[in-house]
Amino acid sequence: MKPQIIILVALLSLVCDVRAQDANEDEADEGNDAHNVEASQNRLAAQFEAVLEHYKQKDPVGMPGANIPDPMDVPDMPKSLGVATLNMLNVKAYGLSKFRIASINADFKDMMVETGIQLDEMLVKGNYVLSSFFSKANGPFTVILKNVYVRGSATLMVESDGHLTTDQIKMDITFGDMAMDFQNLGFLGSVFQGLINSAPNMVFDAMKPFMLQEADKVLRIEINTNIEKMMGDRRLPNSITPLDSAIALGRKLFRQNGWDPYHVADFNRTMGVFSVQLSNTWISGTSSFYRVGNITAAMLNNTLSLRVQLGTQQITGTGQWEVGFGLMTRVGHVQFTVQHIRATIEISQPLDTRKRPQINDLQFDMGNIQVRCDGAGTLDYIMEFAVNVLPNLLRYQIMDAIENPAKQRIQEKFNTIDVELAVKQMIEKYKKEGKDFSFDFKL
Repeated sequence: MKPQIIILVALLSLVCDVRAQDANEDEADEGNDAHNVEASQNRLAAQFEAVLEHYKQKDPVGMPGANIPDPMDVPDMPKSLGVATLNMLNVKAYGLSKFRIASINADFKDMMVETGIQLDEMLVKGNYVLSSFFSKANGPFTVILKNVYVRGSATLMVESDGHLTTDQIKMDITFGDMAMDFQNLGFLGSVFQGLINSAPNMVFDAMKPFMLQEADKVLRIEINTNIEKMMGDRRLPNSITPLDSAIALGRKLFRQNGWDPYHVADFNRTMGVFSVQLSNTWISGTSSFYRVGNITAAMLNNTLSLRVQLGTQQITGTGQWEVGFGLMTRVGHVQFTVQHIRATIEISQPLDTRKRPQINDLQFDMGNIQVRCDGAGTLDYIMEFAVNVLPNLLRYQIMDAIENPAKQRIQEKFNTIDVELAVKQMIEKYKKEGKDFSFDFKL
């Protein structure tokens, strides 16, 4: 999450309108603003570090830095019981901060997040007044709700001016069991026993609209504030989804980093008197990737997972080959074209960063392959036939055959990643460089 940027509007106005001000005062103001920005960055970094430490526990409860009122004040609630009226006063709900995040599902295409939050127990305390035509009772009451589950979803949208904002928030609260204790009921306790036995339902139904309204207000403010911090004044196009816009930016960065065209390391292999060398190999078109399916993220059992479905347009490559057999050597060139490459990848990372990431799924799909060779004489035609015909006939079997070895190789790379160390290094760079920091992550 990027830090809040302090805009020095007052200082700029002061400089423009009152040029006679002492320069030392301006420098002091700028120093204070820089100090505030640095303090904000340090607070955010400290909170992130606290969250990482929090999820090293076997059963993480709550969330460090979460702005959740506990207890939460609930407005006075009247409830009609037919022949009587139940008024609940000075009501407070306890235990809201002791939550567990059961699940999170994010759909980046539809810009929607669904979440499930669980509370083992929620305690509701307050005073009541139970009034009927012929009697009245009042006193303290306690309601205990167990196995409380909150389901929520939030959808984002791009406004006409290009700003990203919250569109809809939907929430529902359910519970598994409940118990209640209304004291000082007296004569009404026996007369309205059936109604009092259903009091927990009524208390919960009376509280539910307020809790949902408060949650909607708090979440909407929190989400929009974080979006403003991350996006700033950046505008998003309305013609495509923000996800596809981000992928387009990724293609641009891919080219800027020199990955398209991509230079493949030279290959040399010698087997007795026979030798093969591939050199000066370049692959073009790798930056033509696009979304062929959905991109989703999820959190379940304190583990984050990401599923990506991407494909490329036509991939072309050129290279030089050299084959040696004893004292004889042949040199030639090769050109190849792959109609497309599509991949589905799913990876996961436990929130306990001491653990290593995992690759859960890897699927490949490849289009037609065409190869042109020169330099081998008659063998050129044989090589072209072997490459152009056999792989196209057997490409599905070939893809299935390379998926498992590729997964194993990727997992071997993942096993070498110290996620905890990498995250700590990113936090330190953020403390020093702020929101514009960059991190060169390498396996």
